[in-house]
Amino acid sequence: MTRRHAGALLLTLGVMLALPRAARAQAAPSQPFDLVITHGQIVDGTGSPWYSGDIGIRAGRIAAIGSLAGAPARRTIDAQGKVVAPGFIDMLGQSELTILVDPRLPSKIYQGITTEITGEGNSAAPLNDAMVTADRGGYQHYGITPDWTTFRQYFARIEKQGMGINLASYVGATSVRRMVLGDADVQPTPAQLDTMRSLVRDAMRDGAVGLSTALQYTPAPYAKTDELIALAAEAARAGGIYATHMRSEGDAVLDSIDEAARIGSEAQIPVEIWHLKAAGKANWGRMPQLVARIQQARAAGIDISADTYAYPAWFNTFSAFIPPWAHDGGDAKLIQRLRDPATRTRIRKDMLSPGKDSAGEDWDNEWQEIPGPEAVQVAVVQNPALLPLQGKRLSEVAALWKEDPVDALCDILIKDGAFTSVAVFGMDEPDILLALKQPWVSFDNDSSGTSPEGLLGKEHPHPRAYGTFPRVLRKYVREEQAMSLPEAIRKFTALPAQRMRLTDRGVLKQGMWADVVVFDPAKITDRATFENPNQFSDGMDFVLVDGVPVIENGKMTGALPGHVLRGPGFVP
Repeated sequence: MTRRHAGALLLTLGVMLALPRAARAQAAPSQPFDLVITHGQIVDGTGSPWYSGDIGIRAGRIAAIGSLAGAPARRTIDAQGKVVAPGFIDMLGQSELTILVDPRLPSKIYQGITTEITGEGNSAAPLNDAMVTADRGGYQHYGITPDWTTFRQYFARIEKQGMGINLASYVGATSVRRMVLGDADVQPTPAQLDTMRSLVRDAMRDGAVGLSTALQYTPAPYAKTDELIALAAEAARAGGIYATHMRSEGDAVLDSIDEAARIGSEAQIPVEIWHLKAAGKANWGRMPQLVARIQQARAAGIDISADTYAYPAWFNTFSAFIPPWAHDGGDAKLIQRLRDPATRTRIRKDMLSPGKDSAGEDWDNEWQEIPGPEAVQVAVVQNPALLPLQGKRLSEVAALWKEDPVDALCDILIKDGAFTSVAVFGMDEPDILLALKQPWVSFDNDSSGTSPEGLLGKEHPHPRAYGTFPRVLRKYVREEQAMSLPEAIRKFTALPAQRMRLTDRGVLKQGMWADVVVFDPAKITDRATFENPNQFSDGMDFVLVDGVPVIENGKMTGALPGHVLRGPGFVP
């Protein structure tokens, strides 16, 4: 070798060694991709306009984005003319039990949902024998035997069986309260409050993402604000957030927003208001006030945001129409009171009277918020003898039974063990539209994953169980053009991922987990109706969870690639 050739070789080696590691890796032959999605219109989740490109996936993550023509790949999906976006994140999913019935969660994946956050006040854990006994009807309805008491045990169970989507959960303040105080209308002693705080700490170490409340549903209304601040502060120390179904979504909704903001401020924790609404005809048109109150809190430095499901009816239990004092001691005590003529008369008087109940307490009287019994639709019952009532309005049931609607409601509760779920038509479309257009509002399904088949197919759920996200794309993006497609996708993906601290999901970017949807924006649509809810949405061509198709060419694959997503306080 001549001196000139030796010098050239040394120069070449020097240049190569000086190159960044990434550049040297690109120069070397790359491993084949597991999957490449080509020719797609990439809507990356950030709110930016779409751009053309290919996405290469390897080992469950996005390995490359760009022009990947000719790159070696084990499989290729041609997305010509289709949108390629991050998988959708359901900010309130309710699937903690139905995932044990059908782990594929078909109604979710046909909407493009790849991650669900659950645990509304009552959560899968913590759990004790008294709670299992009190809730036996619900477990029996789904054929489930709880074999867990902690989140660590529950998470292990669902991961062992396999999951169609990713799932995270809050620890419910109601569950914590029931563990220590039961279902009674009592206040905790300092020692009992310390025990409740320790339960929150344990749940956060097990992987819960924060603390949640559902303050309209007993025994949750018995909790004072200071109790909730103490529990939320424990979640805050572990990096969690506080999510709430507020005490009132009707007449006292502004006071409830103030309470949520106070909890956020004093516990030093971010706040998420679930399914933001102005409930009841008397409150229609008040959404500008709600938005202004939240904006005011944000301007004051409180990290508060909200989500919505964008339907005119909410989903509830019949027992929510009953004043809180009648729930003291749990469902069995409530049924006894409903059977007693004198106590039922008192319950009726409270339901028909606005303002405080006969115990002198303020309460969110939903009976006063609805136009009439025709606005209440029986949805899900536990007693097989009541199955013919599913889908009927309360006014129809009352006529069928030749009863007053309040008596019909009470008798359904007695016959069904206080488990009956109902759809309540009590919201106004302009309020819904204003809420969903706020830049800090994301979306929730607020329904458990379900299926038209098997045990789950016997129920009559809210249509949002099958249609929330495609409904937004059809109605508010395509038909009404109330928001752009990139903005809708941002609210489905990056915004909730940011809120839930999911730093490796929610955006199409190299290194992120490959939760991906492929769909035609001109065809995506919801099919579920209040009359016939058990219908899958149409239009999802491919849905990938961690790079594995759970929907392929519009059909379920049966794959279960999902994982439990644990919160920042998780201790392995």
